[in-house]
Amino acid sequence: MRLLTISSSHGLTLGVKTDKGIIDVALAKNHLGEEHGIPVTMDELVRGGEAAKSNLDHFISNAIQEENKAGPWFHEESSITIGPSVPSPGKIICVGLNYRRHADETGMAIPEFPILFSKFNNAITGHLQEISLPEDGNQFDYEAELAIVIGKKAENVSREAALSHVFGYTNANDFSCRDLQFRSGQWLLGKSYDTWCPVGPYILTADEIEDPNNLGIRCIVNGDIRQNSNTADMIFACDELISYISKYITLEPGDLILTGTPEGVAMGMESKPWVKPGDEIVVEVEGLGTLSNRVGERKTSTI
Repeated sequence: MRLLTISSSHGLTLGVKTDKGIIDVALAKNHLGEEHGIPVTMDELVRGGEAAKSNLDHFISNAIQEENKAGPWFHEESSITIGPSVPSPGKIICVGLNYRRHADETGMAIPEFPILFSKFNNAITGHLQEISLPEDGNQFDYEAELAIVIGKKAENVSREAALSHVFGYTNANDFSCRDLQFRSGQWLLGKSYDTWCPVGPYILTADEIEDPNNLGIRCIVNGDIRQNSNTADMIFACDELISYISKYITLEPGDLILTGTPEGVAMGMESKPWVKPGDEIVVEVEGLGTLSNRVGERKTSTI
């Protein structure tokens, strides 16, 4: 299934992309009179396990078969506001220097173990939403990434079993400010400002991805292709990351793992083309659609 979050005056509700349009699950449930057990938000679906997914799959089949195709639960994608594909992750765990050629371009050694850091929920935003900038900092950078959405509790899992704990995959932009990032030995300051983790527009469920370790990945800034690589260049593959992290941090449904970015970031270029207000950043991972965000103006202090 190709899933998304619909943002409206009613809050954030679950959407399913079909050939006939976007199904607003909450609206369809109300009109079709379905009983309990149908998830109407992304959180309910991801945290509901296989039962919730099975119920939704059956429900969507019924909704599509309804004769009234102009029913209020079908929307054209252009007519809705898309929210973050994962609106409220319990944890956002990021992996640094996880592409060989990215490590090379930054002049850093290939890591022996995954380099982990975090973002917080305040950084989450969605497709077509504006990326905010703080008053200070100047070296603003993009990072196209494949994000793993955890669907089942993972505690000290083996590499062989790791992918069975994945709900799905989504695009992410690990937006960063390099001068703030390297102000200290901890990277958090330059990584977790408000809106600095756009995710979406879709989650593609794990059964739709044959091999997450072999997907094309690109970042385009103002029409210029800056990053153009493949997840096969990752130093630590998706299954390896899940297994490693779960040995130290129990992963729960809804947690996000941002798996790292390939070469082509502004920091790695001689010209240092930092992004600025008005720039458009597009992230594309093969099969996951297009995540697009505009960079906004700097915020000013408020009393």
